[in-house]
Amino acid sequence: MLRITELKLPLNHSKIDLQTAVLHRLKIDLNKFISCHIFRQSHDARKRNDIKMVYTVDVDVKDEAEILAEFIDDIYINQTPDTEYRLITHAAMTNKIRPIVIGSGPCGLLATLILAQMGFNPIMLERGKSVRERTKDTFALWRKRQFNAESNVQFGEGGAGTFSDGKLYTQIKDPNHYGRKVLQEFVKAGAPPEILYLGKPHIGTFRLVSMVEQIRATIESLGGEIRFQNRVDELLIQNGKVTGVQLANGGILESSHIVLAIGHSARDTFAMLNRVGVYMEAKPFSMGFRIEHPQSLIDKCHFGSSAGHPLLGAADYKLVHHCKNGRSVYSFCMCPGGTVVAATSEEGHVVTNGMSQYSRNERNANSAIVVGITPEIDYPEHVLAGVDLQRHWEQQAFLLGGENYSAPAQLVGDFLTQQPSTQFGSVEPSYTPSVKLGDLSYALPDYAVSAIREALPVFDKKIKGFAMHDALLTGVETRTSSPIRIKRNEKFQSLNTVGLYPAGEGAGYAGGILSAAIDGIKVAEAVARAIQS
Repeated sequence: MLRITELKLPLNHSKIDLQTAVLHRLKIDLNKFISCHIFRQSHDARKRNDIKMVYTVDVDVKDEAEILAEFIDDIYINQTPDTEYRLITHAAMTNKIRPIVIGSGPCGLLATLILAQMGFNPIMLERGKSVRERTKDTFALWRKRQFNAESNVQFGEGGAGTFSDGKLYTQIKDPNHYGRKVLQEFVKAGAPPEILYLGKPHIGTFRLVSMVEQIRATIESLGGEIRFQNRVDELLIQNGKVTGVQLANGGILESSHIVLAIGHSARDTFAMLNRVGVYMEAKPFSMGFRIEHPQSLIDKCHFGSSAGHPLLGAADYKLVHHCKNGRSVYSFCMCPGGTVVAATSEEGHVVTNGMSQYSRNERNANSAIVVGITPEIDYPEHVLAGVDLQRHWEQQAFLLGGENYSAPAQLVGDFLTQQPSTQFGSVEPSYTPSVKLGDLSYALPDYAVSAIREALPVFDKKIKGFAMHDALLTGVETRTSSPIRIKRNEKFQSLNTVGLYPAGEGAGYAGGILSAAIDGIKVAEAVARAIQS
């Protein structure tokens, strides 16, 4: 087949228009055309009055070699690449080694799935509960202020990504098309088929729940095993090699190959790994607030009179500003038509995150507005000093919110003029259980507060209304990424602990659902090679 990229059509076009454009681009008649299908669909809204749909299409034609020869120097027409994923090996019938995967987020799920597909009968250990039980516990915090330290937005089947926008795109290089494998497995598990071709696919929380359950069922049908409420309290190491794990219930599981896919919030596990001597380093992350606007404002700014068009959906944005004090402020995890959610994993802390459903039809748009911080400048004391910094500001947010899991909030206009907020404007908060208006000047370090104050008016020049008085800031966002990196070598193993495979967001090797899942595949392959060698 032939692949055509950067094929642009007007926003209002038909399937026949797309076919006609393909024929025209290839300079062929209908008698040489067999079929075509969309590989990627996105839009170009740089000109609001002339928005274009942008396609990558795979076309089946007669006399393919002859047609391709005419476009030998055309970078937009090539032979369709082979994106099919193939397992690198299969476990030998005599194999008795069962790898352990710690954590059931996107990284752990895909690592376990691939290992199961290769016949290694992996064991996945998850400290939290199954996804539906976990959902009940999460809603208990949001609706009743009842917090469960082992079952929440961060801990449980599906990982933190289950309660998110379900974004399925990444900017990492993926020459082996692992991302395609991830999306195909998600579709098999019940995700909408269009995630295979949309430029910025997403799923949403409700669909993620059933999808995660189906992946679990597939793993179990292939001989894998998933054990919930099995927290790992100790990594067992002898002579620089892993030998197994000790669980919170006192049980011991032996294994010489352990995948560490613990996520960015497993702070007690970070401390344990540091204590037993696994090499790790402090790494940069970011902190800030969630900001909410009417989604209609964002749509209009980006799409003009085309706002609301079904092909465009809810608009998103990406913003960055480099401040006079040397800090960078940027938008993070933008959730169109979504809600701000309580995402703490520790008692007496307030943490915010963003979430959307598949429809993205809630009233508000929200994103994190965060400030980059670094261990060299902001937390040089020791490897886990970033965790201490996160905890300090999460506890401060708990105090400012009234010590009942309400979050502190302030109108943007009041934040910019340094006046405490006393009443809401046109933007109603979406965070539950509730927010408490006040002064966010005390919710972050001074350098972060001043950087955000400088950035918001700059962002308003890019998106008119971004610094509107009634827009709402809610604190605090601290879990943008892991505060540590558990370094690994070219074989994906820990630098100083043979058989330990740090993976995903918690180890500092991913950021988001898709990149974490891709890393899970890479690590699973590394485990398989090591076992078979």
